Amino acid sequence: MPVPEFSDLLSRHMRRIRASAGGVASEIGISREAVNNWRAGTSRPSRRHRDRVLACANYLRLTEAESNALLQSAGFEPEFPAEGAEEPAQSPPPLTVPAAVTALFDRLQQLRPYPVALLLTQAHWGQPPERAAMLAEAARRYGQDRVLHLQPPFRAGEGDEDYFALLAAQCGLDGVSSDAGFEVALARRLQQPGPLFCLVSRFEQGAAGPRDVLAGILRSLSEMHSGKLHLLICGGAALADLKYQGGDLSLLNIAATESWPELRVDDLQRHATGLPEHVLQRALHVSGGHPLLAQAALNLLAGPGGEALDDAALNQTLSTHPRLWEALLPILREPGARTAVNSWLPRERIAPARPYLMDPLLRQFYWENLLASRSHADGAWLEWRCEAIRLAVQQVNEGLEAQPA
Repeated sequence: MPVPEFSDLLSRHMRRIRASAGGVASEIGISREAVNNWRAGTSRPSRRHRDRVLACANYLRLTEAESNALLQSAGFEPEFPAEGAEEPAQSPPPLTVPAAVTALFDRLQQLRPYPVALLLTQAHWGQPPERAAMLAEAARRYGQDRVLHLQPPFRAGEGDEDYFALLAAQCGLDGVSSDAGFEVALARRLQQPGPLFCLVSRFEQGAAGPRDVLAGILRSLSEMHSGKLHLLICGGAALADLKYQGGDLSLLNIAATESWPELRVDDLQRHATGLPEHVLQRALHVSGGHPLLAQAALNLLAGPGGEALDDAALNQTLSTHPRLWEALLPILREPGARTAVNSWLPRERIAPARPYLMDPLLRQFYWENLLASRSHADGAWLEWRCEAIRLAVQQVNEGLEAQPA
């Protein structure tokens, strides 16, 4: 199926929420004329404007699948590649639920007194990973009519007055226009027989005010309907910050914490059928389990002459992946950060892994998926996820140091 034109998609999504060209332009930092040219199809975003297109998707309150489609129509890589790979173009095969998903649901259903869990994922996984499989497993365990999926909007409107109306619409709750109405409608669903499962994607995005109200509502309903509201709240760095630094968010304080498991050969096999296992093993090895780099390595190895590439050539090519540089440049522009990171480069182990990393720079590198937590006899340690990432850091540092002061 051909990718829809960027101008068509942008116009459609803007009409849906009655967004003006001026509003989009102000939000993402370009001119109104540029937005109008995008809508008219007379121009498309330049290669350096991927972040602007993603900001546009957030402003227009797109779902993850819609955000991927908008990015791809502009010639960019999807933001959520792990999920995008699950969406077959035609004749979909039966959905396979990974063991990690079934184990996650097993643990959630055993939590007492509150079946509430946070699923924390590093960058370049979907939030959540395997979303379609999670919703399918939830429907199997709870029943299709007892499964809700909340995707808090990046920005609802002036004063965020539409926040709970949008959440209610996602759940099929009619006539809701306020936080109180949302709580009442959700309470009615909980009064029906059987537990109610709720998946919350990217809980941390958007304004703090309505998000905190949502947390209070979910906590209150959890207590009033003991054991009936089963919550799985998904996010990354910002959700971890809320968990460990936002003491007033009591909903998060009662939640168990889960981390998505590292990428395995079985995961690659499900999305790269037909490739021999030794190719999958090699892609996993050189990428260190980084989802985007693993896919890039598979593309290289499966391409012409791919089998002849040695690890050094693969690492060098992977080190130039645009998404690595997008993550590194904003961090390493600060001279103090470059100095600290240069001291990490020769180390096999960078720092002990902890439930929450106090050092802001370590925390940034971990959540950007540049570092991995790996177990050793003396405990878990943070290490470079792979050699390609270490090379990318060296290249960015050298380039920034060479710039005139």
